[in-house]
Amino acid sequence: MLRLVHITKQYVMGSNVLKALDDISLEIQDGQYLSIMGPSGSGKSTLMNIMGCLDVADSGQYYIDDKDVSEFTDNQLSEIRNQKIGFVFQKFNLLPKLNAVENVELGLIYRKINAKMRIKIAEEFLEKVGLKNWQGHKPNEMSGGQQQRVAIARALAPDPQIILADEPTGNLDSASGKEIMQLLRQLNNEGKTIILITHDDKIAKEANRIVRIIDGKITEEGAEC
Repeated sequence: MLRLVHITKQYVMGSNVLKALDDISLEIQDGQYLSIMGPSGSGKSTLMNIMGCLDVADSGQYYIDDKDVSEFTDNQLSEIRNQKIGFVFQKFNLLPKLNAVENVELGLIYRKINAKMRIKIAEEFLEKVGLKNWQGHKPNEMSGGQQQRVAIARALAPDPQIILADEPTGNLDSASGKEIMQLLRQLNNEGKTIILITHDDKIAKEANRIVRIIDGKITEEGAEC
């Protein structure tokens, strides 16, 4: 499904050049559950941004379903994100003035779905993540774990094949974090491709495959479990 070939990315900071990604090649098959693990500054977030079509590489090729998206325009990258990829972030990124249904609806607006159908879909996915009775609540009325479930419902609502989760348990207590990891496992069992970005070895081991990155290079790749 996803294939990166000799990807490089660097940033110029004054007179210094930081090579965030250094000749990265990686293949991810449809339906895999992969952890990309590395310490802060290792390049894992840059790699996620490129894989999620939020950023582009300086060189190399990136294929999604055998389409080379490396040279896509911003509009084409936006379309790929809307159709193929759901994002789950550490900070939830929910809008505080909107309730749970309205936050989940945001993921559907670019699909040109009418308002009545958007509400129906949002309610269905909130029920799927165990928040049937919290649909009218705003983020400040929910626990961190509940907010992250809303964020996951928002990511799922457009029916993407790929879920990119960037430190999804980073702002949660251990019990809530465990629930979120169980939900990600369930989604993988249902056929979603899960790509988990983490610095935590225990969280990384929840996946079936682990890729380790340091100083912009893949240094170790765990076997498929």
